[in-house]
Amino acid sequence: MTYYLGIMSGTSLDGVDIALTDIHSNQTKLIAADFTPMPANLREKVTALIQSGETTLQALGALDHQFGFLYADCVNAFLRKHELKPEQVEAIGCHGQTVWHSPKSQFPFTMQIGDMNLLAAKTGITVVGDLRRKDMAFGGQGAPLVPAFHQAVFFDPNWATVVLNIGGISNISLLIPEQPVIGFDTGTGNALLDQWIEKHQGKAYDKNGEWAASGQVNPDLLAVLLDEDFFQLPPPKSTGRELFNLAWLENKIQKITGKTTALLPQDVQATLAEFTVQSIVLALNNIQTTLPCRLLVCGGGAKNQVIMNGLKQALLNWRIQLTTELELDIDYVEAAAFAWLAYRRMHNLPANLPSVTGATSAVSLGAIFPKE
Repeated sequence: MTYYLGIMSGTSLDGVDIALTDIHSNQTKLIAADFTPMPANLREKVTALIQSGETTLQALGALDHQFGFLYADCVNAFLRKHELKPEQVEAIGCHGQTVWHSPKSQFPFTMQIGDMNLLAAKTGITVVGDLRRKDMAFGGQGAPLVPAFHQAVFFDPNWATVVLNIGGISNISLLIPEQPVIGFDTGTGNALLDQWIEKHQGKAYDKNGEWAASGQVNPDLLAVLLDEDFFQLPPPKSTGRELFNLAWLENKIQKITGKTTALLPQDVQATLAEFTVQSIVLALNNIQTTLPCRLLVCGGGAKNQVIMNGLKQALLNWRIQLTTELELDIDYVEAAAFAWLAYRRMHNLPANLPSVTGATSAVSLGAIFPKE
């Protein structure tokens, strides 16, 4: 077996996903996976940094160091649990923690923290990191990168397949036979839902969408939320917490003050869940194909029954499945993707899709950090 580890800590800031994969001849099999909750102090620091967009060099460097150690601790604990030796793993593909993503600014850039040198040194395993900036150097948005992996594992010539990942931000990959692969962010996923329930109930997330289910969708608020320029942009496009955050939400709520009765917190939560659904449906409505359509859902939002029920009601002619039904656990698709990206880099194979990111050419992504 040829093992690669993938590490993902995403915009939801819930924790660190690790996926152990066996990859050969571009075939990927998930062997084992684990999740480590995000330490509260790191979650608070990153959230504050993303919301303010301001920090000091000292604070940023310290966070970079702390995330390097966090990833290393997670990997070493994973190896002990599964009785693996470092030399059995060819490489780690580590996404790092995104703190800012600005592909459309005057000087486009994306920033992921987590010292990859520390990760390699503390685990004794070669690391592939800094996976987005090569695509941006070739004119792409550096995101999303996962559609190339989706194409490798989920493409079916008999279906118009859309892979939907509902993380902090929702993104889709369109795998339609005889059409270029397209992938882009559709808007918020769990990010606003998580921030709203944390503010009002002190919980990290809305388990199974239970709090959202207790509220009522407010049409006025939903309309204001959907009135955002991002939704009118054509792909390729990507976004993050630098746009969809608590300050953005509260500004939207203020716009309907006086036009409706006072909003109950649970009604805002219900509206946010519907907002996630409608932003996804908006993107899917543009698909043109004569083939039957199927939606493969993964990510933490796949456990939110309000979101899943909303998708089923809005997409009556679609087959909707969880990726777990295709032997890839909904919680670890992205982590497995970064293991695959590490495999591609170690073999110097292209890993981006210009039709997805807007890059001028397909290139091998990431920098290699040797174990010694």
